[in-house]
Amino acid sequence: MKKLLLIAAALAIMIGPVDAGKSITIKGSDTMVLLNQRWAENYMNNHPGAVIQVTGGGSGVGISALINGTTEICASSREMKNSEKTKLRERWNTLGKEIPVAKDGVTIFLNASNPVSELSLEQLRNIYTRKVKNWRELGGPDAPILLYGRESSSGTYVFFKDTVLLGADFAPETQTMPGTASVVNAVSKDPNGIGYGGVAYASGVKHLKIQKTPGAAAYDPTQENVKSGVYPLSRNLFFYLKQSPTGDIKKFVDWVLSPAGQEIVTKVGYFPVK
Repeated sequence: MKKLLLIAAALAIMIGPVDAGKSITIKGSDTMVLLNQRWAENYMNNHPGAVIQVTGGGSGVGISALINGTTEICASSREMKNSEKTKLRERWNTLGKEIPVAKDGVTIFLNASNPVSELSLEQLRNIYTRKVKNWRELGGPDAPILLYGRESSSGTYVFFKDTVLLGADFAPETQTMPGTASVVNAVSKDPNGIGYGGVAYASGVKHLKIQKTPGAAAYDPTQENVKSGVYPLSRNLFFYLKQSPTGDIKKFVDWVLSPAGQEIVTKVGYFPVK
């Protein structure tokens, strides 16, 4: 029977023969859920008997599941916090195993009609804390800036808050969306909208070049710029495990990091980890 994998943000459906044995569970990042789906589909197609479950819900949800012992692999678009590592150690007497599996450049999305082409991190911070409220202040039209963002369980939310807002709170006017695809969809329909998310979702919208500091060179989220780190919002995408992988999990992780697995990273729209 042909294997299928259906993914929803908070729903996992097990694929494969009922008697295929113990499954591998991956839970967490919505940014990575499409990538995890493709990895799972390809791996199961080429490894008869393998069964992989994929669930989204956000990086925070995946990390909590790893701590609680309800997933074997946590997919996360941010690094684990020290407080989370402490909880993992208290529960399992381990600090866990961090494995970068892909690279991403968090992308700033604008409506295709917006003439603004680049911003600095400081300008982004001012936008999302409402110090700047009108596109006119940034060289755009005389129109209010409408903010779109992610829910607090999202690793991208945490990364953006830490890296761009420097820990400050998002403006209350920020409209919280359940996933990056929803952010992109909203911005594509809103001439005054701005949003952020993984580069693989940048379709149907324009993306900004980003400056690390005002007046510095502005960079696109390309593979070269993300790999070198000159794009200011470059990041790794991670697998987290309670310990170094063994057995079937090691075979899967090794395949993810192999040329075949990393080719899928590129096809999905992210960048190879090496």
